[in-house]
Parts: sequence; C-alpha cells; structure tokens
Amino acid sequence: MPRDIVLGNGSMLVNIDRKLNVRDLFYPRVGLSNHISGHRNKIGIWTDGNFSWTDDGSWQIKLGYTKDTLTSRAEAINDNIQISLNINDTVHYRKNFLLKKITVFNNSSHSREIRVFFSHDFTINESGVGDTAIYEPSRHCLCHYKRDRYFLINGFFGSEGMYQYSIGTKRFGGAEGTWRDAEDGILEQHPISHGLIDSAVSFRAVIGGGESAELYYWIAAGENIRKVWDLNDFIIEQRPEKIFDEISSYWNAWVHRKDHSFFDLSDDVIEMYHRSLLVIRTQTDNDGAILAANDSDVLLSYPDHYSYVWPRDGALVAYALDYAGYPELTARFYEFCTKIISEGGFFLHKYNSDGTLGSSWHPWWKEGRSQLPIQEDETALVLFALGAHYRKYRDVEFIESLYQVLIKKAAEFLVSYRDPVTKLPLPSFDLWEERWGIFSFTCSAVYGALKAAKVFASLFKDKTAAEKYGQAAEELQTAMVKYLYSPENGRFLRGINLSPSGSIDNDYTIDSSMYGLFEFGAFPASDIKVAGTMEAIRKDLWVKTEIGGIARYTNDYYSKKSDDIENVPGNPWVICTLWLAEWYADKALTFDELNMSKSFIEWAVRYALPSGVLPEQVHPYTGEELSVSPLTWSHSTFVLAVEKYLEKFKRLKGSFH
Repeated sequence: MPRDIVLGNGSMLVNIDRKLNVRDLFYPRVGLSNHISGHRNKIGIWTDGNFSWTDDGSWQIKLGYTKDTLTSRAEAINDNIQISLNINDTVHYRKNFLLKKITVFNNSSHSREIRVFFSHDFTINESGVGDTAIYEPSRHCLCHYKRDRYFLINGFFGSEGMYQYSIGTKRFGGAEGTWRDAEDGILEQHPISHGLIDSAVSFRAVIGGGESAELYYWIAAGENIRKVWDLNDFIIEQRPEKIFDEISSYWNAWVHRKDHSFFDLSDDVIEMYHRSLLVIRTQTDNDGAILAANDSDVLLSYPDHYSYVWPRDGALVAYALDYAGYPELTARFYEFCTKIISEGGFFLHKYNSDGTLGSSWHPWWKEGRSQLPIQEDETALVLFALGAHYRKYRDVEFIESLYQVLIKKAAEFLVSYRDPVTKLPLPSFDLWEERWGIFSFTCSAVYGALKAAKVFASLFKDKTAAEKYGQAAEELQTAMVKYLYSPENGRFLRGINLSPSGSIDNDYTIDSSMYGLFEFGAFPASDIKVAGTMEAIRKDLWVKTEIGGIARYTNDYYSKKSDDIENVPGNPWVICTLWLAEWYADKALTFDELNMSKSFIEWAVRYALPSGVLPEQVHPYTGEELSVSPLTWSHSTFVLAVEKYLEKFKRLKGSFH
C-alpha cells in the first residue's frame, strides 16, 4: 500500500497509508533506521460493545493534506457503529514528535462512551531483538526504547489522559500482539515487556448524541528518556491546538517564500507545485542527503528499498530546488557530496543518508576484467547542478569551499574517463542502472558538467584547468554528433557499445532519457537533431490507452503490466512524461506551443494519488500508482517543469508587449 501521507522535518519522517495506519517512522535521519519497518500502527474504535479498526474495510476514508502545509487531513466514516472521525497529523518542523488530532463524532442519537485505541508495532533500529516497552507512571505514558532510541506515547481525550494500556509479545509463540487484546475494548495493563513486543493504549470519553469531542495523541522521539520527557512536557505546556497552528503557519510561509505569478496555470497545478516542494522537504535529511523514496512496501516485491541517496536523483532534485529558490537545502546536499566522493573523483552507485555506501548490483569484475561499477552520469550531474546553483546565487565563497574537494576532483575524473580515439566517455551503467555502454544521456550529463567545471576554473583563475575542461566539452559534443546521431533515423541513438576490436554496436531503442540532450545544454531544445529525437519519444513511447503518459523506453520490463508493446511500450512514468513538458517549454516560441507543455504538466496532476503525492509509475490501464510512492524525483521534475513553463510564459508575455 503506498504512502499517501508523508510528514517530516529532515530528522524525523513519518509515513501514513490510506487506511490511516502509521507505516514508517525514520529517526534521527531520513531514510535510515525505520523503527516501524512497514508494520501497521493502527487506530481502532470501540463503542456499544462493537470494535472496528480503520483498516478493516468498514470505513469510508478520504485522505489528503491541509492546503500548502505538512499537516494531513482525513475524514473517516463508519455507518455500522455510527462514528465519524476528522483526523489531522503533523510532525513539528524543529522538534521530533508526531502530533495527531482526532475529532470524534457520535452520529447516533444517544449519548455513548467511545474508546479510541492506538497500536504500536515498533521494531527499533529495524530489529526486534532487545526492544523494551514500559508504562511510565510519572507522566502516565508508554515508552518503547532500545539503546539511544526512545519513543514516548501519550495524549488526552477531552480532559482525560490515557485510559488503559497493554504491553506484550507479538509474532512469537502464537501471540499476535496486543492489538488483539484491544478488540474487546479492554486492555490488560501489563506494564513491561521485552524482545518481540508491541503495545496498545486507549482513551475514552462520553459523547452526547450528535456531538463531538477532540482527542490529541503524540509520539515523541529522542536519544534518551530525558529528551522524550522534555518533548512530552513541551506539548502539554504549549497546548497541542496552538502547536498545530504554529506548524501550519511555518510550512505555509516556507512554501510561499517566492513571489510567484502562476499566470494561466490551474489551481490544481499550483497546489501540486507547492505540495511537491513540501514532499521533497520531507525526503531531505538535515545533513544534506536527498532520499529517492521511503515507501517500505516495495519490500513486498523486491529484496531492497529506495531509501538511499542516488547522486543522480539528488543532483536533479537539487537542480529543481535551486530553480524554486531553496539554496539552504541544496548547499547541504553539495556539502554531503564532498563527504561521499571517492578519491578517484567519482560517485558509486548509491549511499545511505549518513554517507556510508549503500547496497549495489553493479559488479567490479565482469568477463575476466575489472571495471568501475559506476553510472558516470551520477558524477557529472552533481557538477551540472552545481553550475546551475552558481548561476542563480553567485555564492563565490561557497563555491570556493567546494572547488578542490568536489569540483576539480570530479572534473578531472570526467576528463580522464574518456576513450582516446572517440573522445566519448568510457562505458558505464545507464541511468536506469540496467545496461553497460556509452549513452546519449550520460554523454549529455558529462558535457553539462565539463561546461560548469570550465566556469568554476575560470572563476578561480585556474587557466590550465579551464582550457582542459572546455576543450574536453567541445570534443565530446563533436563526438556525440559523429557517433550517437543517426542521420538515417533523424534522431540520436540511445547509446553504443564499443567492442575490444573497435567495432561499434548501435542501440536504436527509443528511450525517454535522451531528453538529456537539451536539458544539460549539449544541444539547444530547438536543434533539429534534438527535435527529431523528442518527437520519436512522443510518438513511440506514448502509452496508447485512456491513461496516456510516456514510458521509459520501448519494451520496459520493470513492473511490466502489458505485452502489447505497440500500444503499451511500458508503464507511464511521471518523470518521463514531464521531460516532454520541459522540452515543449524550452523550445516554445508561441503560447500555442507552450500549451503542449501545460498538457503534460496537467497529466501528472491527473495521476497523482488522491492525497496529492506522485508515484514513480502509473498502471497503463487503470491509472493506479505503481512501485514506490511518493518518488522524490517525480515531485522535483514537476517543480522543474512548472518553473520552466512559467519562465517561458513570462518571456513570451514580454515579447508581445
């Protein structure tokens, strides 16, 4: 089940599914140490002897966000027990706690006692070994802990605090967990347990017929008991309703920092633009790591997750954030890159948010020879995006701090990692992490990186380096036309493979990633060679069902839903569809041409989840989300497409006055 709601502050990230279960809790780094690991932390209601969890199928649920904030809003109705819930969740922008407000409506005509239950299926540090939960009497709360990770649970319903609690064994020796104990409306009040454990708490109030009452509940995270006690006391002293207002006000101001004119874009597009910025913030660690996604349900289909930093994804997210005006986030990302770049000047496959090396499937040894297990575009795109950052902010002092430790190291690698005959980059893995060769996308990224490196070298009067980087970029651009452009097909190739004997094997596959030809500055968007390539992408990769959208490439296997390749070349991807929006915006000379860009932007809004988050892929026949959700790259590409649309609209508007 996708994560319809993501909430966070760069240190604590909480994911909630569409049945209102808290499914993931990362702390104290985004994407590292999921203390719930996809298990269901549930909400249940007991009244008149009847019990119902919100995920049991008997509830009608609508879920989304309060506009332009990181506060959720949900409506849940259960006609069987005549109860309605209005729920808001938020994570404090600075302090590490999840705060929940539930307005409970008694839809019957008579007064009733209503009990609200919360289950807690923690797996601290992603292992149940050594977990402990206790009832803490001084604050009448529960606390789960292990080593330096503490999670305090408390709240109140009306004027009353926690009613009952229970701590016990889960998934061991036949025990399902204390959530089962809740279903008779009574908790056994066992005060401690350890190992594979969970807990449940309840709150109760008597609510008159047709009336409502408010419940506040929180989970505070800290490194010791004193830290979570202090957070608990802060919430009580500051009052939860006041904290909600402060958090909403903060995020609303954060997302509206730029004085935007959105011209003719619809309210839905504008709201998605702001939603995308907020979602990106939740996936960005305060120490600079930008995570690809944090939806643990992908583990149901694949033996790994997306909670890693791919330098490519991170660079392209930073590129969009700089367009939108958030340099404090992107500066931290570039500083993070200085910590993870290798001595050889390249980035490896992916990293954890603390900078340690992530998992990989790229071999160091193949067919009897060693190889660099890299996607060269990942190294190149960090320099390209940093070049765009400098053009916008001109922060010379910051760039100087990166010149020797990041910029020059990467640029020297990019210059050296080239075939001496063709002047193209040596082979590496493609951006999809699937095939080995020399690709148009990679070459374009390297070109953009070398041009940026030349600017930086010139800035610091490093004349020899500037000349070297500039010459390498020119040689690469010439080589791309010679080896990667097919005059017969009127477009670029996806890539080529060079045999040891020097022969060239052309890869004619239509691949949406060839948008990089104009994106990274290798060729203008209006160049006839680029136009032929992008038109081929639009024609051959458009999904010819009611859903539409652009596939990654012809006969894409990943999460494949159809063998009808002619009509469904692959599942439509949000990023691939928005790349076409970028191209139309970049090349548009009239408002009619610019409208093509808007149509693809609106497509992305149409296939967002009801809550407003964007998935990686969309089912080609149903429009349902596929793979992880939300995908940070999807949201950043939406931001970039809108920014480019507005930039061109403003320019065209000026040209007609």
